[in-house]
Amino acid sequence: MSQPRATQVLVIGYVWPEPRSSAAGGHMMQILQTFLQQGWDITFSSPASDGEHPADLTALGIRQVPIELNNSSFDAFVSELAPDIVLFDRFMMEEQFGWRVEKHCPNALRVLETSDLQSLRDARQQRLKDRLKASDDTNDFNDLFAPALREEFQLMADTDVAKREIAAIYRCDLNLMVSEVEIELLVEQFQVPRSLLHWCPLMVDPPTEPPRTFEERAHFLHIGNFRHAPNWDAVLWLKTAIWPLIREQIPGAQLHIYGAYTPPKATALHNASQGFHVKNWAEDALEVMSAARICMAPLRFGAGIKGKIVDAMLCGTPVVTTPMGAEAMHDQEPWPGAVALTAQEFADCAVRLHDDKTSWNAAQDNGRALLVERYQQSVHGNALIKKIIESQQQLAQLRRDNFTGSMLRHHQHKSTQYMSQWIEVKNKVQ
Repeated sequence: MSQPRATQVLVIGYVWPEPRSSAAGGHMMQILQTFLQQGWDITFSSPASDGEHPADLTALGIRQVPIELNNSSFDAFVSELAPDIVLFDRFMMEEQFGWRVEKHCPNALRVLETSDLQSLRDARQQRLKDRLKASDDTNDFNDLFAPALREEFQLMADTDVAKREIAAIYRCDLNLMVSEVEIELLVEQFQVPRSLLHWCPLMVDPPTEPPRTFEERAHFLHIGNFRHAPNWDAVLWLKTAIWPLIREQIPGAQLHIYGAYTPPKATALHNASQGFHVKNWAEDALEVMSAARICMAPLRFGAGIKGKIVDAMLCGTPVVTTPMGAEAMHDQEPWPGAVALTAQEFADCAVRLHDDKTSWNAAQDNGRALLVERYQQSVHGNALIKKIIESQQQLAQLRRDNFTGSMLRHHQHKSTQYMSQWIEVKNKVQ
């Protein structure tokens, strides 16, 4: 008697996952591991070129299949694979391949991994740019850190990216959201049905070994992929405003900055005499995080939740950040470090934690408790599988209830289809 076919999952990635380079890559790997634990058969495809630090998916039993944009070869590929579930990694992949999946695999559950709301991140970045143009004050950004949802909606509403991103959310049967704040923004301001959204934050196993102690650590640390605009801005704010204030209080203080894809403009900031060390990519991010006494995350804009902060909690490293960095990460739980509004406050909090063992130990304990409370892999992994199975079982009703999504698929997919087919023909005749 033949065995029943394993659930077939196709993941269409914006990039090949790099869990050691970005939180988005780490979250994708957590999702893939959750699927593997169910015995699901996974194929990962992407039109992207290889990155510098890709995960070895083949070693996990995941097939890797490159695909092309604007090429009908994908149609034959997806038809033959006949996936039960298609996961789009960020909305751009749904735009490119959603209509092809719907045409050739209409019964497949279409899931969007948003990573974070790019339109929200972009709008906040523009707000910061406008603020910097209007004022030379690089110390106080309190006015940027506590916007109401209505203000965020108004920032986003007129942008093309928001229209594209939220249309993709409507067109999918299920959308994975890392941030509860973004869920409320979509529901309350953009009127997205809550049934289309599922909270799926970073999923980790709390450490079983005790972390390094206060005495076993030294120095300040910042870590983050330099291709991610909020991280580069954070380094600039550290360099120009925050770090000089720390050095005034601790003249021998050292800051180690790590990040994948370090550009020349970042290495140019290296200055050993100022204790400002730009060290490029960390082979083992958790090791360098575990050796640091303080993690610095001075984010002036961004969206989603922050992988570097979850890593810091895993390593028992207290974190100093802004309200933007802490957004959606701790609910009502005590923060594992400090949240600061200005450069001076940021520096003062970092120095206090660096020097005060009692405060430092309390922050470390808060981080470990927060991991258990909000980020356990077993809790969120099980909830994700349950939600996917429920959505598959109710797929026909979900689509009937989502008329807006059906309407958007009808109009947007037609225009995308014709544009893609035109590009394909154009490429053939060149």
